[in-house]
Order: sequence, then C-alpha cells, then structure tokens
Amino acid sequence: MGLAAARDSGGLGARGGHALSRVLDVVLGGLALLVASPLLAVAAIAIRIESPGSPFYRQLRIGKDGERFELLKLRTMVAGAEHMGAGMAVNEGDPRITRIGAPLRRFSIDEIPNLLNVLRGDMALVGPRPTLKAQVDQYTPRQRRRLEVKPGITGWAQVNGRASLPWEERIELDVWYVDNRSLALDLRILARTVRLLASGKGLYKGETGGWKPSA
Repeated sequence: MGLAAARDSGGLGARGGHALSRVLDVVLGGLALLVASPLLAVAAIAIRIESPGSPFYRQLRIGKDGERFELLKLRTMVAGAEHMGAGMAVNEGDPRITRIGAPLRRFSIDEIPNLLNVLRGDMALVGPRPTLKAQVDQYTPRQRRRLEVKPGITGWAQVNGRASLPWEERIELDVWYVDNRSLALDLRILARTVRLLASGKGLYKGETGGWKPSA
C-alpha cells in the first residue's frame, strides 16, 4: 500500500524533508480559529439548545511518542453516546447523531476545536489522525511508527479515503507519510482537504472501513 501511496503523491514526498513547522502551525491554526470563531460560537449554541450537556466533547487520544492528550471537538451526538448502541463506532444514519450534529459532521465543523489542540501543541495541522489507546495497543511495531510525528487535523490517509478505508490501509498510508513528509506534501494535503470537505467523501466507515478490536 505504501507503493500505491507513493505513486499518488506525484513525487511531492521527500524523505528527510521538512513538514509544516510549529510556527506555521500556530500562525495558520490561529488565523483559521479566528475566522471560524463566529461559526464555532453559533454551532455551540445550537448544540446546547437541541440537547442537554456540554456543546464540547473531550476524549483521550494518543499523540506523538505515545503521549496522551485530550482531543477537543464539538458534540454531534447525544450526551453519553459512547456508552450507548455501537459505542465508539459511528456510521451514517446513527440514531445517536443529533439533528444539528449531522451537518456539523458532514462539513467537519465539529473538528474546528481541534485547532485549539494545534495551538496547545498536542497536534499539528497535518499528520496522522490521533487514535484511541485501545487502537494503539493493537499496533504492530511498524504501525507504531505513525506515532513518530504529531497527529494532525488532516493527513495523507484522510485525503486518500478517510474513514472508508480498511483500517490497516489507513495506518499504512500514515506510515508512508511519516517516511515522506515534506512542506510540499503538507501543502498538497491541505489543498486536497478543502476539496474533501466539499465532497464529504469517506466521512463514514461504511462496509469497508472501521477498526475492530482484537478478540
């Protein structure tokens, strides 16, 4: 899968290249948060009006070098949804998704608070999406290499299929990114992310994607 990803890169990946620096993450992330703040405020109010509970959702994720951090998102499901139905698994039409939550997910508005994680240094704009400890615990030594860089709001696996990809394929794409990251590749990922948000492609796991706990 790494070879297929390399073909798709258009030669922009370069081993040893420099990914988006911390300065760019802070500047671009800060500007994006400033621009999105009115939308974030309106969404938070709408969430609170529709259902009880905080408009924000916090979840422990695993970041660079296996460090834990608290991921911030807008809540798109009923409060306590992780303890109901399919638990952490979410697919299109999930009855736990609120009415306001559906469009927030469709356009990834729920992930705007991730920008706060970028400003705090937990995440970068571009990198592998942060996963849960239970998922990391099942990584092979090769798959653990995706933890060599900060997790990102968007990444190579995100723009190459997102949640609809088989789990192992998603991880392999992230490992390829770790080996080939560069400023040019990061900028390409950001550009492709804009198109991805417009299309909504790969938002849910469907029949092909999703992580499954080991027996």
